[in-house]
Amino acid sequence: MIALGLTVFGSLLLFLAMGMPIAVAIGWASLVSFFTSGLPIHAIAQRMYAGVDSFTLMAIPFFMLAGALMELGGMSRRLVRLANSIVGNVAGGLAHVQVLASCFFAALSGSSPATTAAIGGALIPEMKKEGYPAEFSAAVQAVAGTVGTIIPPSIPMVLYGVSGNISIGKLFAAGMLPGALYGFGLMVTIYFISKKHGYRSKNYQASSPGEVWAAFKDAIWALLVPIIILGGIYSGIFTPTEAGAVAAGYGLFAGLFIYKELTIKGSLEIFIKSAVNTSMVLLIVSTAGAFSWLLNIKGIAAAVGAWFASMSSGSTVFMLLSVALLLFMGCFMEASASVLMVTPVLLPVAKTFGIDPVYFGTVLVMTLSLGMATPPVGENLYIAASIAGVPFERILKNVWPLIGTAIAVILIVVFIPQISMFLPGLFFAK
Repeated sequence: MIALGLTVFGSLLLFLAMGMPIAVAIGWASLVSFFTSGLPIHAIAQRMYAGVDSFTLMAIPFFMLAGALMELGGMSRRLVRLANSIVGNVAGGLAHVQVLASCFFAALSGSSPATTAAIGGALIPEMKKEGYPAEFSAAVQAVAGTVGTIIPPSIPMVLYGVSGNISIGKLFAAGMLPGALYGFGLMVTIYFISKKHGYRSKNYQASSPGEVWAAFKDAIWALLVPIIILGGIYSGIFTPTEAGAVAAGYGLFAGLFIYKELTIKGSLEIFIKSAVNTSMVLLIVSTAGAFSWLLNIKGIAAAVGAWFASMSSGSTVFMLLSVALLLFMGCFMEASASVLMVTPVLLPVAKTFGIDPVYFGTVLVMTLSLGMATPPVGENLYIAASIAGVPFERILKNVWPLIGTAIAVILIVVFIPQISMFLPGLFFAK
């Protein structure tokens, strides 16, 4: 088993180091491991198909499509305007707008890169005009974008729920308060950094109550999205998968007939782009399904989990070790792939310590989501740097205080489980 385990993880690390895309690296690692373990090669295709053969996974393409339709249909711009009217006059105003607008958009998209691209594309150029350093603007957006997979709907939460057979509705409810705390913590840090360095918009005028109300009315159709999605789920009107379809239909309707910023041609282009992005995510899901099945069938996941349990003297130590492992993984792997790979290993151990799977999933997703903004592989960093027109390396100095704040919030959620479990207990009372 030790030799097979070294082959499995060693080949994966080798393929990642060679620069292969994560789905290809996992697929080739699975192929090598199947071959060396004596398992029939055709079983890979079977396990890959089984990995995506889930009704719940249909939520992923729907939410990805919904996010794209809402971004290009004018919703993200209106959310930015609303956020700007609320917090734009505070020290570091537009940086606060980035965080608040990212929280708003997170409730529409379920994707960290999508949140970073949509809000960053609208705000980073504006911040540069107002005198904010480009590297600071990019750093704020890279970390603020990670809230996109914490506040529901969340694609990694869907994957965790499918992998661990956990209620998606409970996971969505569990992410609300931690996501809000996450955003608030970033805004506090941004305030002190901005006060120290004098970051403030040159030409910004505080919004009057009438201007705030006008921005709110203009954004009301966007603000209704999380109410419709989450209200429908928790009232039992539709499932999380059906909620994705409702969100996509709503986004298309609003973009075409309410805001009238979408065209039929533009909508078709969004459908094609969303299909491509969905295929990339589901390819990761399928290869990770084969990889995880191998870990389980050969006892590798159980062995790793047993070793991890032996290193933990209790549930708190286990949670802290898990956070450390997930932070490390997040530096090198995309969040969705990491969720699929670690859930079969860590979730059974968490259950042996009496840890609620919903609480554990919330911490797992929060920690891996932060990996989207940690070097060297953090996708949000590259997206934000590209929008700001600065080298990736220049924004790192500005990222670390925000990453430290995010880790502190994660640890608060670890030590105070009620933050994540209050709303699931309220909505899903036994």
